[in-house]
Parts: sequence; C-alpha cells; structure tokens
Amino acid sequence: MSRTRLRLGLGATALLTATALLPSPAHAEAVADYTITVDPAATGAAIGDTMYGVFYEDINRAADGGLYAELVQNRSFEYSTADNGSYTPLTAWTVDGAAEAVDDDGRLNERNRTYLSLAAGSSVTNAGYNTGIRVEKGKRYDFSVWARAESGTTLTVSLRDSAGTLARVRQVAARGAWRKYTASFTATRTSNRGRLAVATTAPAALDMVSLFPRDTYKGQPNGLRKDLAEKIEALHPGFLRFPGGCLVNTGSMEDYSAASGWQRKRSYQWKDTIGPVEERATNANFWGYNQSYGLGYYEYFRFAEDIGAMPLPVVPALVTGCGQNRAVDDEALLRRHIQDTLDLIEFANGPVTSTWGRKRAEMGHPKPFHLTHLEVGNEENLPKEFFARFEKFRAAIEAKHPDVTVVSNSGPDDSGTVFDTAWQLNRDAGVDMVDEHYYNSPEWFLQNNDRYDSYDRKGPKVFLGEYASQGNAWKNALAEAAFMTGLERNADVVELASYAPLLANEDYVQWNPDLIWFNNHASWGSANYEVQKLFMNNTGDRVVPSTATGTPAVSGPITGAVGLSTWATSAAYDDVKVTSADGATLLSDDFSGDASQWTHSGAGNWTLQDGQYLQTDAAAENTLVTAGDPAWQNYDLHVKATKKSGKEGFLVAFGVKDTGTYYWWNLGGWNNTRSAVEKASGGGKSTLLSKAGSIETGRAYDIDVKVRGRQVTLYLDGEEWGSFTDDKPAEPFRQVVTEDARTGELIVKVVNAQDTAARTAVDLGGAEVASKARVTTLAADQDAVNTETDAPVTPVTSTFSGVAGKFTYTFPANSVTFLRIRQR
Repeated sequence: MSRTRLRLGLGATALLTATALLPSPAHAEAVADYTITVDPAATGAAIGDTMYGVFYEDINRAADGGLYAELVQNRSFEYSTADNGSYTPLTAWTVDGAAEAVDDDGRLNERNRTYLSLAAGSSVTNAGYNTGIRVEKGKRYDFSVWARAESGTTLTVSLRDSAGTLARVRQVAARGAWRKYTASFTATRTSNRGRLAVATTAPAALDMVSLFPRDTYKGQPNGLRKDLAEKIEALHPGFLRFPGGCLVNTGSMEDYSAASGWQRKRSYQWKDTIGPVEERATNANFWGYNQSYGLGYYEYFRFAEDIGAMPLPVVPALVTGCGQNRAVDDEALLRRHIQDTLDLIEFANGPVTSTWGRKRAEMGHPKPFHLTHLEVGNEENLPKEFFARFEKFRAAIEAKHPDVTVVSNSGPDDSGTVFDTAWQLNRDAGVDMVDEHYYNSPEWFLQNNDRYDSYDRKGPKVFLGEYASQGNAWKNALAEAAFMTGLERNADVVELASYAPLLANEDYVQWNPDLIWFNNHASWGSANYEVQKLFMNNTGDRVVPSTATGTPAVSGPITGAVGLSTWATSAAYDDVKVTSADGATLLSDDFSGDASQWTHSGAGNWTLQDGQYLQTDAAAENTLVTAGDPAWQNYDLHVKATKKSGKEGFLVAFGVKDTGTYYWWNLGGWNNTRSAVEKASGGGKSTLLSKAGSIETGRAYDIDVKVRGRQVTLYLDGEEWGSFTDDKPAEPFRQVVTEDARTGELIVKVVNAQDTAARTAVDLGGAEVASKARVTTLAADQDAVNTETDAPVTPVTSTFSGVAGKFTYTFPANSVTFLRIRQR
C-alpha cells in the first residue's frame, strides 16, 4: 500500500471550492508573529506507509450492535449474569405465550449451550439495539434461524413497528432435527424502531435467530455495517490493531470447554472466534456485556485486507491487566497459548495444505493474509512477570517465523515505575517494537510535542497503540493534531500510531472520547476523526526538516486552594493544615467543630464523625471537597488520612482553581495498585508522577505536600515519596513539513491551537515552487463538538495563490491547516 495514492479532501476539486471561506493571507511584507523555516536540502526521517492506523476494540458496543451488521440482539439466547448482572437468556426478547431458555443435551452444539423452547401458539419478539431494528424502504434483509421441530411446525416471521408491518410476513416450514432455515424481506417502510417476531404453530426449539442487511460492507455474508466500515476505510489506515485492549489481558486464560467448566469470563482467544458462527464460543465482555464472536479473527483479517491495512493482532501473555494484575503460573497453559499463537500465524499466512491454512481456506480465503506484526500482551502492570512470559512467546515465534515482528508494551501510562521498568527490560533484550499507551489532558499533548525527540534512535521502535486527549471537543482534536506533528517529525522512532477507542454506540458508552460515534441509523465522525483523517490522507513519504518560532511562555507559581476526595472508597481525614512558606497558618481544621470551611462539589456523602471528616459512600467516584483561596501559592499542606473501606485509597488535592483545574495526589488508585500525581485541566487529566503501591485499610497515614513555585515535593509518613516540576509550556503553535514522493509536493502542516490567528512568515529554504497551493483547513470554536445533526468541524478546501520561496500566511485561530505546495 502506498501512502502516495489518492488523498481524500485534497483532490482536484479543492482548486475550485471555498476560497472565499478562509481569511485572506497577509502580504509578504507584513510583520510575522511566527516564522517557519524549511531546509529541503537536509535529510529528514522516512515515513512508512503504515505509520497511522486504527485500533479496534469491542468497547461501547463496537461489535455486536455496531460494526458487526447483525440486527438481532442476543440471537443465540446466550446472555448471562456472567456478562452483566441484569442479563438473562431472554434479554432483548419478549415472549407472547410460553417460552423457556434451555441448557441441556438437546442444544444445537456443545459450544452454543442455550436454546429457546417455544410452545405451540407462542411467539418471541426481538428489540434489536438502541431504539430497535433499523430497516430502510426498498432494502433487502436476510433472515435465518436454526430450528428443531420433531413433529413439524410452521414458523411465521414478521418485521413490524408500532405503526404496523415493515415487510411482507414470511412463513417457514420446519421439521425434524436441528437445521438452518432462511427467508428474505424487502422493507416497505423505513423505521428505526423495528421488531423481529418469530411465531410457531407447534412446539419448536430455536437458536441463532438472525437478521442481516443484504447491503453489508462489500456485500459480504456475516458482514460489517456499511457506513461504519466505510468511515474507517476513508481514513486510509496503514494498519488495523485488534481485538484489544482490555479484552485480551483480562479474565481466565482457560478455554471454553467442559474441562474448564465452560468459563464465561475469559481473555479473548482467537480460536474461539473462527469457524461457523453457530459453533463459535460466547464470552463475557470486559466492558460489561456479551460478545457473540460473530465478528471474529477471520472477519478482522478480511476487513484489514479490504481497507488496505496491515493486520496487527494482539494475543494474551498470561498476565492480566486493566486493574486485575495477576500473573498466571501454569506452564502447561502457557505452552498452550504459545502454540495457539504459532497456530494463529499459520492461520494467517500458512499454505492451504497446512492445518490452519486449510481452515482459513475453508472459511473462504485460500490466499494468505500476510501477517507481519503480532503483539503479545497489553498494558500489563506487572512488567517483570509480563516480560518473562513475553520472552517465551518471542523465542517461539522468532524460531519458527523470523519474519514476524513481535511487539511488546510498556504498561498503561506515559511514565512512572512500570513504564521505566518495562522499557529497560525491552531495551536490554533488544525488542524490535514497544507499544505505548496514554490518555492525557489537551494541555499534556501541547506540552509534550517533543516527547520522542530524545528517544534512542538505535533502540526499540515505538508503536503508539492508544492515545487520546480525553474529549471530543475541537480543543481536544487540536491538541492531538499538535502532538501528531511531533510524531511525524520522529517517524524514525515512532513507526506506528493509532487513536483509541475507534467506535462508540451512543446508547452503550463505557469510554469517552471515541473517534466515530453511531446509533442504529446514523454515524458521524468526531472532531478527532477529522484530524486523524487529514493526517492519514496527507502523510507524505519523508520529513523535510523545519523549525518554527514559539509562543512566549507565560508562567507563574502553582496557585490554588486545597481539597480532599475519594474514589470508590470510604475514608476519614483529620488535622488538615495549610501553612505559607513564611510559617503563617492559612488553614487549620481538626474537625472538632463543623465543616463550614469546606465546599462539597463532587459526589458522595461527607459527615463529621469522632473528630474526623468522613466520606461514607464506598461506591461514589470523585467526592471532592475544597477549602481555601484559589490565589494561594508557596504553601505546605498536611493531612492525616485513614481508609475505612472500598477499592482504592485517598485523593489529596492542591493547586485547586475550580472543579476541572487542580492537581491531586492519588494514593492507592487503579484498584489500589499504584499511586500517582495527576493534573486536571481542559476537561482531562494527565499523570505527572507514578509509582506502584497500595493503601492499607484502617491505618492512619500522614500526608504532606510542599508547593514552591512550580515545584512540588510529596511526603508519605515523613518520607519523601517523590517530586516534580510542572514548568513545561503548552505551546499552541506547532508544525511539520513532509514531502510526497509521487507528486513531489511539500506538505506544510500547521496547528494553531489558540484563540488568535497566527501570521506566519514561511521560508521554503530555496525550494523552487509553484505559486499556488492546495489548502485544507479545519477550524472551529474550541468547544465545538460534531454530532449526528451538526458537524462544525468539517474540512474546507481552497487555493492560495501567494506561494513563493518566502511568503506569509495567516493561519486562523483554533485551526489545523495543510498546504500542499508543488515543487518545480
């Protein structure tokens, strides 16, 4: 796949449209606020075709009820309390008459363990997802069901909503043992609230009740929802990482069999997800619902091929993460997973004469899928335990498949003890590539454009597998765009990068932000999606070195009030004292009287008890109370804290300006596995300092925070725990220049993440260029958010006729602008 193919959004029509919609660039003689100097003679990093890609995880109903086009929810009656405490085998179904979910030897097959016994004269109706089953007038829909009816029956299948029928009723004659029956519908009306009903004239057993749109992505059976797949395809991703994420490294590592007790909370294991859909295992999804595995490894590989992306699967390393943090000590089980991984490579690449290559061919794809990269593990918080197992996977894979790059990881954060330990292990072992993940505030992304400037060019390459700035507003996308200019500048280190998560059904959200949003009838790209699309479709083949002036830093001391909070924990606080640097007392509260000095702005329930300030709700998250003056600076904070019950520890805040702008020391966070200093700003948080550790229930801790200027030192029980200096400027003006080898164009990419326009003198370093540039601009208010009905962040294309060796261009406020300049 070539990165120089047709670029969406900067095609020939760009020369003709929207010129009047952009601010007129300033004349060359105008005084510039910024300068960009390009050195076309210098050698910059080469950019691979696969630099930008997508990470797909079944979160936010991204598979069932999302990309997987099946319209029936709980089609095989396998929903269970193991998936979600509210589930039953009849979730999403209503019964008219008598019906019972049955788990016995009469089942369809041993891996599809529950079926429906439907009495004579009864019916069941499925509600689909969101508001119901979506059908469009004139479109075809394919129904299928596995049925068993010893004495024979007639199944009446109907599609309707509250206003009446949506298609002509179908009747299916069923008789004898389990068999698959099919019918098709043509919708007579459009509806978002359809219901699928199946009625029987005689006793019958039903399983795998299914309804698919005929018009799936590329018309494939067991296919993908077309609009979602096409939005992903439009990004032109260089790779597809799948299937997770926390799905991979959580739960039991056992298989789905009688020997393991048919475990329903398992890690994602690829062999569960291939073969006929009615024979695939079911599993509890880590994110709180059921996953049918109708969308499985074969479909992932096929989708990657269809969109021209490199497949990059992730397999479990037998160390759980995502808050579970357990290393599995079972050598036989480890050997089985290693063999499964070798079998996966054979499934992807092996000849049809091989065991697993034959299975691929039987599923419809005799040609190999060309797997070149495979990741072992995901965000493990136990780096030493993880790496010991990773090395065994790596050795086995490289011995048999030396052409496959085995990817490791550095844990769940951008820094801290786990991160440092993991990176040292990876460097020492000469690992080829390390996957980094982080979700931080917009400010963090603006501050850390230079993150990879200092990485060892001879060390492992970086796969930035998950990142986002904790919001879908334009200000979040701007910060990500600014950061991406640094990724491109360091393309010799950062070889792969993908935003996460990819998809979210608006009615089933477990994680926000997300790249593409949808419901049962529409989908839309977020502001972040527009940024990713612009970068992915205009990457270029090499970096052309360039420099730019920056924005004058405005920095003063850390200022703010103090605060106390908890997260899924009950805790008591006492003896709070704030003292200025000169020894004056700013605040003193031993809670022997009332709590009038404190303002409660969070959740939870605070009360005075036994001379302590007690937060009693062990389920509430972020129970923040604050006291003091937002103008305080250069002070010492002391507090005594005791955990009473719950999952975590303490949150002690300082530098509190408002409920969205503060620092806090998170002691015993992440299910009481580590402690960190987090900074909240711009609607998100970033981690400044992190260490492993836990908080004991019933023990009193002395906590001290010393704030001097922009330096903070933290003490736990009189011992220094750590310190940091928060003095990095959040630079709003960022740029990078690349060259498209096919067209010979220079691509000048500029991010102006501030409320004022940036008049910029551009020096192309003697390059001979045409006078016209093709321009694409994304610009909006910082708080703008794309929705189903409104897209304020939309690319605008234009031409700029003032290009020369030296020229001036005014980049709009809060904008991302790409200029494609043809070289002569």
